[in-house]
Amino acid sequence: MVVSALEGHRIWASQYDGSLNPLLALEERVLGTLKGRTCVDVGCGTGRWTSRLAGFGVDLCEEMLREGSEKSALRGRLLQADAGALPFASGSSDLTLCSFAVGYMNNLPAAIAEIARITRPGGRVIITDLHPAAVAAGWTRSFRVGAAVYEMEHTRTAVPQTVEAARRCGLELAQQQDACFGEPERPIFEAARKSLEDVAQTPAVWIGIWTKP
Repeated sequence: MVVSALEGHRIWASQYDGSLNPLLALEERVLGTLKGRTCVDVGCGTGRWTSRLAGFGVDLCEEMLREGSEKSALRGRLLQADAGALPFASGSSDLTLCSFAVGYMNNLPAAIAEIARITRPGGRVIITDLHPAAVAAGWTRSFRVGAAVYEMEHTRTAVPQTVEAARRCGLELAQQQDACFGEPERPIFEAARKSLEDVAQTPAVWIGIWTKP
C-alpha cells in the first residue's frame, strides 16, 4: 500500500524504535560520533540523533514526536514544525543534521534554505538519504506493520536537488560519501531472513557534509 510520507510515519511511529533497520545502522556506523555545542536535528522522528547530540529535534509528524517525548532525555527538546519554517534563530546551530528526511520534503529548496539559515558561520550541515543508486535499483522506502506493508511516497531525485539547493544557499560541499552495507549489518539481514550479498554491492546511503562560510 502506497501512502504519503506523513501518513506512513504516523502509522510507523509506535513500532519505529523497535524496528531493525540496516540503513540506520549503516548511517550510524559511517557517521560515528557527532559533536557540536548546539545541534539541531531536522526531521528527527523519534529523536534517534537528537538524544545523541543533546540538541533539539524538529519533525512534522506528531505521532513520531510523541514517541520520542516519552524518553526522559528528550523531554522539552522535540518541536513540531515544518522544515521550511524552522523555529530557531539564524546562526544558532553549530551542527545541523537532516537524516533520511529530504526525500520526503514537499518543498526541498525551502527546507535547505532554512537549514542553511539556522547554521552559524563555520558550522556544519550533514544530510543523509537513500542513495541514488539504491533508488535506481528499485529499492523502496517501506515498512511492515503486522501483515501490511506500506511504501511511502518520496522524491526520487532528492540527492541532486539537495546538492543544488545547498549550493544556491552558499553552503560549501566538503565531502560526499557513498556507503555500502557490510559485515556489521549482516545480523540485521539474517534476522529479517534476507541476504546481505544481494545488496552489498549497491551504495545504500548517501551522506553530504557542508560547511557554512
